[in-house]
Amino acid sequence: MFDSIIQKDKELLVFLNNLGNEQWDSFWLVITNQFYWSPLFLFVFYLVIKSFGWKRGGFVIFALILLVAFSDQFTNLIKDTVGRLRPNNDLEIKHLLRTLINPQSHSFISGHATTSTFFSVFVILLLREKYKYTYFILLFPLIFAYSRLYLGVHFPLDISVGILTGVVLAKIYYYLFKKLDNKLFS
Repeated sequence: MFDSIIQKDKELLVFLNNLGNEQWDSFWLVITNQFYWSPLFLFVFYLVIKSFGWKRGGFVIFALILLVAFSDQFTNLIKDTVGRLRPNNDLEIKHLLRTLINPQSHSFISGHATTSTFFSVFVILLLREKYKYTYFILLFPLIFAYSRLYLGVHFPLDISVGILTGVVLAKIYYYLFKKLDNKLFS
């Protein structure tokens, strides 16, 4: 049964990846690069400082930086433990894919999907009572994660499990953050 799931995962990736065309390639190469999302991160930092003030806001920003560092290391640990080849390195399907980049690290789980979802859900939990449109930040991980399928460097399961992991980690992290925040700022 597991082999069947893996095979369907590969077939779905080939289908989704081949929906792309050269006209959109440069767009998705920009989307997949974290640097180009900097205005979003700066906007979130602005909202945090505006909502919580400098002292408490600085603590929240520090928590966000720790979140990203933890998430990155956590996904690398899983990738190295599982050792699943990236699609662009999988001899069975790589010739069927449109690949624009060729990372050599492992595939499962997607660090892009996990970290962007972790970040976004945590920000929503922090700011949802202050800003009703905070939920729009969920577009970030969805678009960011899809870029990895478009580029042929992650399987749909890598993305799906990464998103799920990001949601779970964000809820746990938020719970722990609130406990510490209450001790420090109450």
